[in-house]
Amino acid sequence: MIQIRPAVVEDIPEITSIFRNTITHINSKHYSEKQITVWASGADNVDEWEKRINKFYFIIAEIDNNIVGFAYLKNGNYIEGLFVHKDFQRQGIGSKLLRIIESQVMMNDFEIIKSDVSKTALPFFDNKYFNVIKKLKKNLKGVMLENYLVEKQM
Repeated sequence: MIQIRPAVVEDIPEITSIFRNTITHINSKHYSEKQITVWASGADNVDEWEKRINKFYFIIAEIDNNIVGFAYLKNGNYIEGLFVHKDFQRQGIGSKLLRIIESQVMMNDFEIIKSDVSKTALPFFDNKYFNVIKKLKKNLKGVMLENYLVEKQM
């Protein structure tokens, strides 16, 4: 059974491990090795993760007290991140995290929820009634990554 709880700074090692492993194993089918290396290096900035946990609405999904996913919301209606452990894909974890994030957006009185999503995550968000607003090219440490700005009416 999937349990959801607020993230705490003590979760950072597991959060960053999921972040890195998901990008390395799941996103590698849509991005080059160089893109994956640069993107996954975002796991190394522990101060940034601590800031996210303390500043944003940041939730953790657990199964049997093991962290299997996380999501966080910035500015009340922008999903900054939603990641599910590579070994727990397609088990409803991402859907549950998204439902709770969407509830939080509604409680924040926003009518639209937005996110920048990877090529890999696009079918998931499409399935959840998000619309692509535009294709984006992001410069991450000098490496270009393509992703999509998506939004959904609440």
